[in-house]
Amino acid sequence: MRYCDDGSIEIDNNAAERALRAVALGRKNYLFAGSDAGGERAAAMYTLIGSAKLNGIDPEAYLSEALRRIADHPINRIEELLPWNLLPASTATVEAA
Repeated sequence: MRYCDDGSIEIDNNAAERALRAVALGRKNYLFAGSDAGGERAAAMYTLIGSAKLNGIDPEAYLSEALRRIADHPINRIEELLPWNLLPASTATVEAA
């Protein structure tokens, strides 16, 4: 009933369910992550890839750029490497020109 009070709220959660569909389809494959730590790393990667997709960014380009920059990046400014804050180098050079 909350959506009746606020017009910006969706009437269903189909978008969230579609985003999680890949996780549900690959559930048996995740059994072989190797360890709990491996599963946590896989979850972190899926989160970054999903966030990039939701922000209209090519996940492969985003991960390439983030991995290229992360070695020299200060840990206290890690939020700069999140998908919505990071432009891949090819996009940045196009916009700068």
